[in-house]
Amino acid sequence: MRSVFFGSLIILALAATSMFAQGGGKAEPQRIKFASGKSSATLSGSLSNGQEMEYVFGASKGQTVTIKNSNRSLFDFRVFNQEFDFETEFESSPSLLFEIPESGDYMLFVRKKQVKTPRTARFSLTLTIK
Repeated sequence: MRSVFFGSLIILALAATSMFAQGGGKAEPQRIKFASGKSSATLSGSLSNGQEMEYVFGASKGQTVTIKNSNRSLFDFRVFNQEFDFETEFESSPSLLFEIPESGDYMLFVRKKQVKTPRTARFSLTLTIK
């Protein structure tokens, strides 16, 4: 009886370890895809205080990127590419315009600001690449 009990404990411990190992990883950023013939995409979602959503988009050197934030009082965003040493600060402006320094993938982070109310809100950003 005692060996069955210890055997059950070992199985539970292994199962718990496996669950934590799978759940502890960070989600992959969502790739932004443009509809055929379009140069803009609207990103939307719901975030709680301090939460971030990660996106990735591809662009070519010399292209112009515009990001419009419809709710700057609750959300800010930043863009970076570690490979090219390109990074913006978290922006709370209604829009950001910049030229792509090198061809490649760029990360876009949307973050919900820490405010008393609302604790959770929906964001909407428009990304345009020309």
